[in-house]
Order: sequence, then structure tokens, then C-alpha cells
Amino acid sequence: MANVNVYTAKRLNDMANSLGELARACTDELSADQGLTKEDGVAALETAAAMVCAGCNKCFIQPGKEQDNQYYMQYLIRAFEQKGSVDYGDMPRFFLETCKRKDEYMVHLNRGLGRATMNLAWKNRFLESRDAVIVQFKELAVILEEFSHQVEHAVDITPEWEDEVKKAFKRNHIVIEKMLILEYENRQREAYLTMRTMNGRCVTVKDAAEILEDAMEDGEWTVAPDGRNLVTKQSDTLRFVEKGEYRVIYGAAKAVKSGEEVSGDNYTFGQVQPGQVIMSLSDGMGSGKGAEEESRQVIELTQRLLEAGFSTRAALKMVNTVLLLTGISQHPATLDMCCIDLKSGILEAMKLGAAATYILSEKGVELLEAGEVPMGILNPVEPVLLSKKLWDDNRIIMVSDGILDALPDDDKELMLKEFIARMPVKNPQDMADRILLFARSFTETAADDMTVLTAGIWKRK
Repeated sequence: MANVNVYTAKRLNDMANSLGELARACTDELSADQGLTKEDGVAALETAAAMVCAGCNKCFIQPGKEQDNQYYMQYLIRAFEQKGSVDYGDMPRFFLETCKRKDEYMVHLNRGLGRATMNLAWKNRFLESRDAVIVQFKELAVILEEFSHQVEHAVDITPEWEDEVKKAFKRNHIVIEKMLILEYENRQREAYLTMRTMNGRCVTVKDAAEILEDAMEDGEWTVAPDGRNLVTKQSDTLRFVEKGEYRVIYGAAKAVKSGEEVSGDNYTFGQVQPGQVIMSLSDGMGSGKGAEEESRQVIELTQRLLEAGFSTRAALKMVNTVLLLTGISQHPATLDMCCIDLKSGILEAMKLGAAATYILSEKGVELLEAGEVPMGILNPVEPVLLSKKLWDDNRIIMVSDGILDALPDDDKELMLKEFIARMPVKNPQDMADRILLFARSFTETAADDMTVLTAGIWKRK
């Protein structure tokens, strides 16, 4: 098993290096000057002259006047960019007095500059998409490196428990055909058991987890959500994971903006990986169905990436680049995510334009806050990472902007912090309801969508 781990880790690391080299091969940045150039103006003038002037060159480009032409060209381009067209007031007096086909010339000149503008827009869009893909390559390289490190340091502890586990399952009329038990760097354990029942019996996976728990003596086990619900006479491999030293209970409360049918806020919470749970809250810009679709897309994409094994930072950055690649319109939506390691109690908060997160403990209330850049707006964008050690009976409170905007005080974060500090520490749902009621007490109608997401963490006894 150790040799397989080393080989697999090396191959994954080689893949990561290849993706990194591929990204570095395309690291030229977008041009700082993304407007029309002098060459675009010259091309538009020459095209108009070819279509109208029949070889006449009296108006613009004349030998010995390169500096004058260059100055006029910049003026002409800026005038077109500001107004969207060039009119007679932008043309030289000599042209207006002598040209007999100036109306036709102006049509072709504006058409040429418009075509150059459209080509420039498509070019810049292509370069932005290319840079977004390069960011994807870089993030995939980081993900593979992280997974390579995890595989390389995974320890096969199957021989220590093989006899006990097989005997325990056999006593319950279940045959273990193959088994693999791994222990990772953070002491988290994971078991893969290929099993079948004897005499055609059926056993629930919950019962199977309890059998494994009794056999392993220490730690609580559960079945990973990607497997079957029953153990039958047909052989199948189930993945069991330790529950961790902590458990989390959630609560949520929300109010829809007055006049809207749906909330533009979306949230989710639950387990995404063995020993890892998340709380995520996204506030779509504006309100109504459009904002709801944007925030839901951000939440769903992020959760899928986390369930697939991506790190929180990589997941957020990849979702942002995906949103930049989907169509011409931007998808501005904030994202607030808390990822909790149930083994260590470490909370990692990832924020993109989100409101502050409040941590309530016996020492008081602490704020975790970051900047104000929503997802899908800028490329590249770097999520802000904040870390905090949680202890038994701590509470996590996340709110959308609608909660803070409803408060009358100038320092809204401080006002909410003081309310949370005075609030009775009860179950998370009760706390979420109290915070929403507090925010709504200052306004007769909800001026924005309001959402409160809370969680409590307790050490397993």
C-alpha cells in the first residue's frame, strides 16, 4: 500500500507540474490599452477613402504632416469612443469646404470605426476568457498537489484492525471480502469495506456503521453519503468515515423583500467531505427571481466542487472564473462560506463581498470580516481567508446585507454585535429567529432580502 501511495502521489504531482507549466506558458497579461488604436483609425479612414474618394488624398494623410495626422487621429478616435459616432463638428474645415461626397464618406468612416470597436470587444472578451481558463489550470494544479500530499501521507492501518473487524461483521452474518482502512495526517480515518450478507439477509448501512464502531473501539463512524442504503447478498463496497470530535447543529431564518415573491438570498449547510461541514450564504445583487438564480448558481456550483474534494479556496476561485465564462452578462453575487473541520474544530471562513461573520463564545463576540468584491465581477479575484479555532458550545452567525441595512445605527456591525452579546444563548434556530425579529423591528416593510444562518458546535461526549 505504501508503494502504491508513493507512485500515485508522484503521478498526481507530475500532472500538477504539467498544468502549472501550461498556465505559465500563457501568462502574458491583457494589454493595458484596450481602446481603439491609431492603426484602427488609419484603417477606417483608408477604407472610407477607398469607397468614396477614388484616390483623392487631399483631406487627411499628406506627406510631411505625420505629427499633425497622429494628433488628429487620436482626437478622432476619442470622439468616436465618447459619442459612438463621428459627426461633422469633428472633421477639419478643409474637408467640410471641399469634399463633395462628405455625407457618404462619414457613413463609411463611422461604419469602419464601429467595425473596429466590435472586433476589439470580441478580442478583449476572448482574452478575458483565456485568462479565466489559465486560472482554472493554476487552480487544478494546486488541487492535484494538495491531493498528492494527502495520498502520500495516508497510512494503511488495515493490518491493525482486520481480524477484529471481520470477526465483528461475521457475528452479524456479514462477510467482509476486502477491506482498506486509511489514516490521514489530521488523524481522520476512513474505511472501505467490500461486503455481502449471508443467507439473503439485508442490513442497513447505519447498522453496518455501528458494527464497525464497536469493532474499532474508539471513535464514531458513519457511512459516506455516496454509497448504498442497504447491505445485501450482492457484494458492494461501502465507504465509512469517522464523525469527528465535534458535531454541528444549524438554524436559519429569512424574510423576502416587500413586493417580491422569492428571496434573492440562497444558503446551504451540511457535510461535504468526511469530517468537514460547510455553511454558505450568497446574496444575489438586487432582488427577485434574477438575484435568486444568480445566488443559487453560486451556492450549487461551490457545493459540488467541495463535494468532489476541492479545497474551499480553489472552489471559490473556480466558481468565479466559471461565472466569468458564462455569457456576456456578469453574475454579481456575494459568497460567505464557513468550513468547519469536525476533527480539530478549526473554522475557515471564505468571503467574497460578504458581510461580517459573528463568532459567539464565552469570551464575547468576535467579528470576521473582509472586503466588498462580489463574485463574477473581477478577474482575477482572490477570496479572503479567515481562520478561527472553535470550542465547545460556540455559535457562528452569518447574515446577508439586508439584516445590517435594516439597522438604524451608523456602525451597523457594532450594533448587531452588541445585540448578539446580550442575546440568550440557546439553540441555533431560536437565535436565528431572534436576530431576524430584531432587524425587522426597525422597519415596517423589508427593504431588502434578509437571511440569518446560525450554527452551534459541541464536542462529542
